[in-house]
Amino acid sequence: MTFQDLNLNTALFNALDDLGFTTPTPIQAEAFNVVSSGRDVVGIAQTGTGKTFAYMLPILKNLKFSKQENPRVLILVPTRELVVQVVEEIEKLSKYINNRVLGVYGGTNINTQKQAIAQGLDILVATPGRLYDLALSRVLQLKSIQKLVIDEVDVMLDLGFRHQLINIFDLLPERRQNIMFSATMTQDVDELITDFFKNPERISIAVSGTPLNNISQNKYNVPNFYTKVNLLVHLLNDIETFNKVLIFVAYKRMADRLFEKLDEHFKEELCVIHSNKTQNYRLRSIEQFREGHNRILIATDVMARGLDIDNVSHVINFDTPIYPENYMHRIGRTGRAERKGTALVFSTEKEQEAIENIETLMNMEIPLVEIPEIVEISTELIEEERPQIRERNNPTKRTDEDAPGPAFHEKKDKNRKENLGGKYRREIAKKYKKPKTRGDKNANRRKKR
Repeated sequence: MTFQDLNLNTALFNALDDLGFTTPTPIQAEAFNVVSSGRDVVGIAQTGTGKTFAYMLPILKNLKFSKQENPRVLILVPTRELVVQVVEEIEKLSKYINNRVLGVYGGTNINTQKQAIAQGLDILVATPGRLYDLALSRVLQLKSIQKLVIDEVDVMLDLGFRHQLINIFDLLPERRQNIMFSATMTQDVDELITDFFKNPERISIAVSGTPLNNISQNKYNVPNFYTKVNLLVHLLNDIETFNKVLIFVAYKRMADRLFEKLDEHFKEELCVIHSNKTQNYRLRSIEQFREGHNRILIATDVMARGLDIDNVSHVINFDTPIYPENYMHRIGRTGRAERKGTALVFSTEKEQEAIENIETLMNMEIPLVEIPEIVEISTELIEEERPQIRERNNPTKRTDEDAPGPAFHEKKDKNRKENLGGKYRREIAKKYKKPKTRGDKNANRRKKR
């Protein structure tokens, strides 16, 4: 099948031709007619298969020119970086279409966004938090929304956006088309679909948890953090093979810690993104990595979720993710658009259970690779890896019977005074002959006479 078979209009054909796309991916081919029909849609496909174009091509084909100010299409995504990316993708497809697209997210001046909304728009891409703030300010009117797209909905629920999503649903018109795309199907997502979608058409290109065939996977059993760093440095020294590497870590502190260690070896080749970094810093890091100015990018799960970066040669899981679905999203950053990709995962003894869960989800065993002999096996441990000392037989430890009771002492005389309320104030007035009329000098003089 080619894009000619999808019955697109000339403007979209020309835009796709400029981008060099001739053949739709399976999810794009399957979703086009269903989304065009106006029915509610739930699409499940592996990450990296072109889900953004899958819902935008039919939407743009049927979006007629209008001068109205209120948006007609609303696209919700979990992160700021994904807002920027989706807006860029829509602008590429809209090169020969006269429409207005705007992306809004938190961490930036809301008044600037209000001014942009007031000028009128057709398609709004937003994070749930900022969208709800704008809707409550009454500057943004959602009464004209005809199509609601929720992208990466499982991440939104993981980030605690469920309450905000429900509030947003209440603000939208009942007669609308609901479109949802994700790489994994979880119980929370299924409950959301049951509550708010009307007989949705389900499109599943692959079972949730099926890895792409063009991604080769390997795992290393590594004893601790510093050995992981030594192994990582050894691998990254092969610049020709590891030419564009995305490294995932579990949390922000680990991202900064790993950045410090790798900065000793790779300096200008290295960049990092996580939610404690400023918005400009994060966008600049992603752009530098995308354009090849930086060879190595360290990221947390949420930051790199859904990001479309071409030609990532390797995804390295420095920490094994606890949730198997996160592993699927991580490795989906490589091997995009049917290119070849490689995914590696480092696992300590404590992370073996997580590896087993990942292999169960994928229904395959990841091949084990031995650590090269040249890599130093470190015995030094970071704080999280050190065993916690528990004093089972501490002779100085008291039992509950021996524990001292609450502190008790006699009150001092000055603290034994009775609370006399208003009577106390009157007694003091008699004692010190305070004037009855405060601030009236003449009255006070008359009283003295």
